[in-house]
Amino acid sequence: MSVLKVIEILSSSKESWEDATRSAVKEASKTVKNIKSAYVQEQSAVVKDGDVKEFRVNLKITFEVN
Repeated sequence: MSVLKVIEILSSSKESWEDATRSAVKEASKTVKNIKSAYVQEQSAVVKDGDVKEFRVNLKITFEVN
């Protein structure tokens, strides 16, 4: 039987929500091993002068505990 743990991570990107998600997983994988999935719980954007300046995601990262 495997044990899974879930952590919450916030990330942002000037490009897209997808880029923010990829960046979060890439950064988390530097210290968290055996990542199995990333669930985008929430998306938001920072708007300034009628233009989107930053995309933000709130992720739940699931990984297997050894």
